[in-house]
Amino acid sequence: MKKLLLFLFIISITSSGFSQFFKEKQGNKLQKGITKYEGYFTFYYDEGTDKIFLQVADLETEFLYTHALSEGIGSNDIGLDRGQLGGGVVVYFKKAGNKLLLLQPNQKYRAITDNTAEKKSVKEAFSKSVLHGFVIKEEKNGLFLIDASDFFLRDAHGVAKALADNKQGNYSLDISKSAFNLERTKAFPKNVAFDVLLTFKGTPKGYQIRSVTPDASLVSVYQQHAFVELPDNNYKPRTFDPRAGGYPMTYLNYASPVNESITKRFIYRHRLEKKDPKALISEAITPIIYYVDPGTPEPIRSALLEGGSWWNQAFEAIGYKDAFQMKMLPVGADPLDIRYNMVQWVHRSTRGWSYGGSISDPRTGEIIKGHVSLGSLRIRQDFLIVQALQAAYKEHTADDAAALQVAIARIRQLSAHEIGHTLGFAHNFAASTNGNASVMDYPHMKLRLKEGVLDFSEAYETKIGAWDKVAVAYFYQDFEGDTKNQLRIILENAFESGLKYLSDKDARGPGSASASAHLWDNGGNIHDELYNVLKIRKTAIEKFSSDNIKTDQPYSVLEDVFVPLYFFHRFQTEATVKLIGGLVYGYAVKGGNQTIVKRVSGVSERIALQAVLKTIAVDEIAIPKEKLNLFPPRAIGYGRTRESFKSNLGVEFDAFGAVETASEMTLNLLLNPERASRLIAHKSIDKSQLGLEELIDELVSKTFQKIYEDTYYQELQGVVNRNILVQLFYLAAAKNQYKQVNAIVFYKLDEIKTILQNKKLEGVQKIYNLAMVKMIDAFLKEPKSFEKPATLKIPDGSPIGSESFFNFSEN
Repeated sequence: MKKLLLFLFIISITSSGFSQFFKEKQGNKLQKGITKYEGYFTFYYDEGTDKIFLQVADLETEFLYTHALSEGIGSNDIGLDRGQLGGGVVVYFKKAGNKLLLLQPNQKYRAITDNTAEKKSVKEAFSKSVLHGFVIKEEKNGLFLIDASDFFLRDAHGVAKALADNKQGNYSLDISKSAFNLERTKAFPKNVAFDVLLTFKGTPKGYQIRSVTPDASLVSVYQQHAFVELPDNNYKPRTFDPRAGGYPMTYLNYASPVNESITKRFIYRHRLEKKDPKALISEAITPIIYYVDPGTPEPIRSALLEGGSWWNQAFEAIGYKDAFQMKMLPVGADPLDIRYNMVQWVHRSTRGWSYGGSISDPRTGEIIKGHVSLGSLRIRQDFLIVQALQAAYKEHTADDAAALQVAIARIRQLSAHEIGHTLGFAHNFAASTNGNASVMDYPHMKLRLKEGVLDFSEAYETKIGAWDKVAVAYFYQDFEGDTKNQLRIILENAFESGLKYLSDKDARGPGSASASAHLWDNGGNIHDELYNVLKIRKTAIEKFSSDNIKTDQPYSVLEDVFVPLYFFHRFQTEATVKLIGGLVYGYAVKGGNQTIVKRVSGVSERIALQAVLKTIAVDEIAIPKEKLNLFPPRAIGYGRTRESFKSNLGVEFDAFGAVETASEMTLNLLLNPERASRLIAHKSIDKSQLGLEELIDELVSKTFQKIYEDTYYQELQGVVNRNILVQLFYLAAAKNQYKQVNAIVFYKLDEIKTILQNKKLEGVQKIYNLAMVKMIDAFLKEPKSFEKPATLKIPDGSPIGSESFFNFSEN
């Protein structure tokens, strides 16, 4: 009888709905300490228990779940930044017994068909993911109340893993020091956001985490979760073409006919529609609006607004009026709110990448929110580069105008670049060799010497380029009739006009082969621009003095200013090296009008080689002796950083180390195993190509055969020669290359040994040559045991611009 009464009592409580938990017994008011939020999902916050109770009405209705960091750690190396997106996934609630399961369906494998059984067969063939199970607290008339606190108070963003992966320590979530952040927990008609403070406890092991936290054993960040209504079904996906400059949204459609590929690729883009589809020029039904973080200071704020607004030029060209707009974020709005495309100003302890991320609909590729994160220290590096190139502080003046103007010009371009990613556009690293045709390249400062004076007037672009207009047309233009054919015509006309497009995989890496896709380079003629950059560098070094820093600054600061000047040629060198064993190609398709692939001519290779060899010539890279008096041991409070010259001399500035680092940079690119193998392959097909033997011969003639009367230069030549030997040892011992490479390098090492033995030198230079002979003998005796010794690490140079990527649901 007691059991029956207890059962009836439980039934009576449950059937009464949510009133027993949330309302006073004598009325309809919420209990004290309970706050109700009404929006896309209705939820309640219980202050007494610090819990969120979620009301679920529609089971098996799909919506978008996203998470992000609303407040980060502040270290570029660790990468957990304020505003960092965690992607978005489609989910739905499904009832299972006394629980609601939050289930993520598999979007990678589909059956686009009216055949229900066929759809079911694919659905059942691949796994799903249950993200969480919620115990049902109360239920009434199809409404479910669940305690969602554990789901939100968890490390969804992978903070602990990121700290461990970066060797900063092993951390775990401390729930006792974590809580909901009601200030940023909000409900709106089409989305709800839940913000939480998460504290991670652990034993710190790395410098980076210690440098950015008050107590590195307790690391606290803020994370935001959001449930978002998915877009309607009126969006029309647009086919991905590898030539068009975008990223592919990919899935497999098992209902595809046998004569068609099951892999389907579409581009990521915002939804954009004309108010008047028949008008030549029309406003958009919903314009694409980007908002700038009000925490951005002037004059940077205005630069971001102006640079971002350049994109409207391209939308006007396809018949839209004011379809792309830049505005300041409204007061009280949250930068992570899914309704606002954001340009956010992010602070870190060190200079780091800027990037453009997006949240998209995983079903279609429709971009729902674009989010740009711009590192605040970036502009200071641009300022430093200009400071190094000109002596602006003569006679105790403080003329910052020129440096500030160039730095602001770079920020305008950076704003356009990163927003471009969030519009769906990939990098176009061929643009810099193609008349600066795109803001989606990484631009190096474009400078010219006029009568011995540096001209900064065209340092950075002031508008989007011709390629950017092509990309916007392909992604966003409206068409009547055969869309596929009209998209094809856009691309064919672009390539017929001489435009080029190549992206990341063809530009990055020491062994990359593209003759046109490079980072931080300039000029249609790559090797000529290297000569120009070296000339600018030499002129600026000759004029470098205490006038490059402000009065009352320690001379230690002068050394830091000198770093970007000394390595000013590094990126143009890398671009020029890629012509050697290089290829000319595009993402050609059958029926298109692009070059499929051809080798860089032997003539161009040899011209490029001479330019590259200049970057290891001692009379080019030696720091003038009189300049060494400008660099004393570091002052207290101004110690070396990751962006400083490294030294083997203790507190003393190391001019030998600078040459060692600069020459190693070039040699690592020039004597890359992949490049060496390409030289063998290309020479076998066409005898006019530059061969590996010829390359090494030229290298040896400009180094080992060189003798300077000046003892400083001769000592530095010894530093370069030793670097060459080490890189040749590495190449000779490498396994993943043609064996012909190994054979040639071994033979050339014997020749170098003979040169060293026959040189008629005296004193210490004779000792050095004998030491290098012994190095060669030791290597030839045991080549398999060779391990490349570490050299002084080159100071950080990249990013001198931005790194960009998409944060999509599958990333």
